[in-house]
Amino acid sequence: MSSDVSDHRLGPRLASPGATLPVRIELLRQLRRRRTQITLGLAVVLPVVLWIAFSVGNSSPPGAAGVSLTDLAQTSGPNFTVFALFSSASFLFVVVVALFFGDTVASEASWSSLRYLLAIPVPRVRLLRQKVIVAGILSASVLVLLPVIALALGTLVYGDGAYSSPTGETLTYGAAVLRIVLAVVYLALNLAWVAGVATLLSVATDAPLGAVGGAVMVSILSQILDTIDALGSIRDALPTHYAFAWSDLFAMDVDAGDVVRGVLSGLVWATAFGATAVWWFRRKDITS
Repeated sequence: MSSDVSDHRLGPRLASPGATLPVRIELLRQLRRRRTQITLGLAVVLPVVLWIAFSVGNSSPPGAAGVSLTDLAQTSGPNFTVFALFSSASFLFVVVVALFFGDTVASEASWSSLRYLLAIPVPRVRLLRQKVIVAGILSASVLVLLPVIALALGTLVYGDGAYSSPTGETLTYGAAVLRIVLAVVYLALNLAWVAGVATLLSVATDAPLGAVGGAVMVSILSQILDTIDALGSIRDALPTHYAFAWSDLFAMDVDAGDVVRGVLSGLVWATAFGATAVWWFRRKDITS
């Protein structure tokens, strides 16, 4: 009997498929990667770089017509934060989301470890879900970290004055911080489409760089098409059409029409791409 007990204790224990690849373990694994550390570090460094650029640069020349967001960036912490968001929303945040989601499955395939994960066994849908959850956590961390650092630095350097828009509207410091929070939430929901297309490309290719670059190229193509007036109302369906709708949140009287449409656009595109990614991955022949 003691021999049986010993064999039972020392023998291999097969994990339940529903308990494989926990989010905590996968998150810690991704946090140890250099690309994750560099990306998170960039979110911290970028506001500092912007502050240095303002410190050594020249202000608008005398007699310059109009007041831009750049001119107002040095007037208060909220203004500096909004400028940082404008500087990052259309490209940097797209690259960050594409990086984390495009690397989900393709990186495992490129390391020839995907088939071993599935042999543990980790069910395919669970593997994809856990990877996407971790990618979402990391992407959200960057989206939150950058404005938090920008607001802290901007408030320290430029003060806790009111937010002033180029149109002359103002918001108190507290109201501006609330609008910044809403803007970050909007960006996270609107950029969900980037997560969807990057995940789809990640399961369709064994090259992480191809998945990440492909998602960024789709975003650039959508932005180019959105500038073509001849497309008319077709542009409204493009995933990047409402990329800057979050700026409407900084008006005194918020018109939430484009904000709602931007959220719905991001979620609809994300659902379409995500469902296709699941369908593709469940049927894909795993050779690496």
